[in-house]
Amino acid sequence: MSQELKTGHLSLDFLRVCEAAAIASARTMGQGDRKYSDHVAVESMREVMDTVPMRGRIVIGEGERDEAPMLYIGEEVGAGVRDTEDPEDYPEVDIAVDPLEGTNLCALGANNAISVLAASERGGLLNAPDIYMDKIVVGPSSRGVVDIDAPVKDNLKNIARRLGREVEDLTVIVLERPRHKKLIQDVREAGARIRLIGDGDLSAGISAAVAGTNIHALIGIGGAPEGVITAAALKCLNGEIQARLCFDHEKLGVDQGKVPPRDEVIGRLREMGINDPDKIYDTNDLAPGKKIIFAATGVTDGALLKGVRFFGAGKRTHSLIMTTESRHIRFVDTVHVEGGPDTVIRF
Repeated sequence: MSQELKTGHLSLDFLRVCEAAAIASARTMGQGDRKYSDHVAVESMREVMDTVPMRGRIVIGEGERDEAPMLYIGEEVGAGVRDTEDPEDYPEVDIAVDPLEGTNLCALGANNAISVLAASERGGLLNAPDIYMDKIVVGPSSRGVVDIDAPVKDNLKNIARRLGREVEDLTVIVLERPRHKKLIQDVREAGARIRLIGDGDLSAGISAAVAGTNIHALIGIGGAPEGVITAAALKCLNGEIQARLCFDHEKLGVDQGKVPPRDEVIGRLREMGINDPDKIYDTNDLAPGKKIIFAATGVTDGALLKGVRFFGAGKRTHSLIMTTESRHIRFVDTVHVEGGPDTVIRF
């Protein structure tokens, strides 16, 4: 019988995994090669992941590939996978990863690139297809008062009311994409402020759930895999996400070329066990697990996390680690020392 998942035992291991990916990709920051930045993050994450005492299964990875030499969906990872004598001594874990969220941000040296993963007991994370997802994300104070199908102005009024402020005092994050032209217009007409971002709606969604970031909601269409990882974080933060898979060519506008025909998408969804393509998902639908671990390490500076710093004898990372079991939210500032006994450590 498989060992029970103990989040406290694995959380620091997953912290190591994110740190390794962040350090590797941070070395490529500003070099303008997004594919290479992503590649080194994936390879570093994979290498450290295989040392973690678990029998892990990737449910969200680097695309829906078959036997690709990276973290593909369905890949088995962890030390327990290679232990043929006592495999039952390791817990079974489902894992969703984004080794480098914000590949363009890292390549350009821009803010808010992170390395991130979420983990749970088996079946605790939705196996989301690599397509678009319409989302609205809010923090604990606004939980229960938003509706993904409601007009933007109504949602913003409800959020403002819960926060005890005016709509004009709200800041909403939206990905700067042609498909969001009407959304941006609706937010502005409602009177709220907008922060447009080029990439990184996962880290932006987490920021919306944390008081003090001056971000009050994330609205718009982004990636479905990122939506699941965001839900895992929100479950630890008591925030809320509502989401619906999006493959409507009319709604996506000029982005429709990236989406296969509807019949093809629905067939793929059924293969993945999703029989209602129009279902509205909430936080628990996307991350139903009872034992969730969320870990992230900053690659470049952002609203929540500092980027990797390099110095002569090592490097310094800033990470976030959370679990639903302990209810602890830890910010971890780590100095990785590489020098000898005479190394001077800088804080």
